Order: sequence, then C-alpha cells, then structure tokens
Amino acid sequence: MKRISAKDNPLIKHINKLMKSAGYRGECREFIAEGARLCEDALVSDADISSLVISDSALDNYPELIDELVCKADKSYIVPDALFSRISDTKSPQGILCVIKALDNPTLFDKIKCNGKFLALDNIQDPSNLGTILRTAEAVGIDGVIMSADCCDIYSPKVVRGSMGAVFRLSYCVTDNIADFLKEYQNIDSYAAVVNSDAKKLTEISFRDRASCVVIGNEANGLKKSTVDACSLSFTIPMKGRAESLNASVAASIIMWEMVK
Repeated sequence: MKRISAKDNPLIKHINKLMKSAGYRGECREFIAEGARLCEDALVSDADISSLVISDSALDNYPELIDELVCKADKSYIVPDALFSRISDTKSPQGILCVIKALDNPTLFDKIKCNGKFLALDNIQDPSNLGTILRTAEAVGIDGVIMSADCCDIYSPKVVRGSMGAVFRLSYCVTDNIADFLKEYQNIDSYAAVVNSDAKKLTEISFRDRASCVVIGNEANGLKKSTVDACSLSFTIPMKGRAESLNASVAASIIMWEMVK
C-alpha cells in the first residue's frame, strides 16, 4: 500500500470532490462507499473498486476485511487518521473507504418478467428518502427502480449509506421523463400514487397477475400531472388519522409491501 500524508494530494482532492459534487461523480463515473459495512457490501457484490483508502487505526480494527479489499482494489492507500477525517462524510469515521466505478445497470425492461414489480420515482429530492426506498425495495423483492433524471443522485454518500448496500445489488435505471418512459411500455400496468380521497384505495388493487409499476412523486409537490396522466390508474393510501399525507419513503414502503405480498 502506498502512503499519503498531504492534504493536497490529487487522490485526496478527487475523493473530496466525489463526496460533495453530483456533477463530478457523473463526469468521473465514480462514487464513494465509506465504512466497513458498505465496503464489505461492495466486495461481496463484486463492485469495481478503483481505490481503497484506509487510516492507520483501521489496520488494527479491520485486518481481514482490509486484506480482502487490497486484493480486489486496483490501488490501495494508507493515510493518517487526521487526514482520513478530512475526507470522511461521517461524524465518527471508521477509517475505510472505497472509490468505486459507477455501476452499469442494463435497462430494466429488456428482461422484464411477466409479473415483475417495479417502482418509479419522479423527482425525489431527499437523499435519506431515496436511500431508504432503495433499501426497502431490495428487502421486499422489488425487481427494479426507475428514477427520473431530476431525482437526487443515487451515488450521493447519504443515498449509498442509507441504502445499506442496495445500490450495489438492485437493478435500476435513470430516464429523462417518467411519463415518456411509461408510454414506451404499454404492457405494464402503471399506477400513480396520489393524495386524493376520491382515488381508488391501494388495498383494492391486485398486483399479482401482470407486470406492475407504481410511481411515487416529489416529497413536497407530489406527481406531475403529465406523469399521472401517463399511468393506467391512480390510487391513494387509505389513512384513518388526520395526517394529509405520508413521508415519501414511508408511502413507498407501504406500497411495495402491497405489491409483493
């Protein structure tokens, strides 16, 4: 492993930019996975690790994991604890991170199953929401996720961390416009999740017989009208309390459970 001690080292600058800039991540087609659990997930998911960076103290804390990561990574580096803290995105860094090459996910519907269950996200902006949605989607067995281009970056450190490694394993694609995407796949039953007491109730819908895609909208503004119009049907989650709506990730979790149960 090569040692880095200077904060103005090119790799240190590169990591800082990857942490902070979605545009830079897209340009470089790389992102960061930080922490022992995420780095192990990257390892077992066979992610393409271009660089491994560890702190001095991490050598004693994670010797077996580090040995495996060194064998997998293209290049490996060790840095002082203080320098690692400068590039970390967490309050209590574990001293281990991987620079990973962006995953190439095939278009979902090229291999769509006759009863596949998919989730589409239209302009989701909160990284915590997106991370939780991806984590839940993998947990319940959703076949894939479609995201509009104006969603927050799936490779944001907060999304990657919140997904608990689901970004390495869950099939997904990004499309410019959800409405146009749905119009290309008329063989899929598409559903718009709306806040409307007159809409059909989620519990009245059966997702069993055909391929289905449910669309979740922006946290503050919901779904665009063009997206709702492109869907086969609109539905709402029935609620007994006085709350007018649910958090996007909570709503998505309820809906995904109904889709696969």
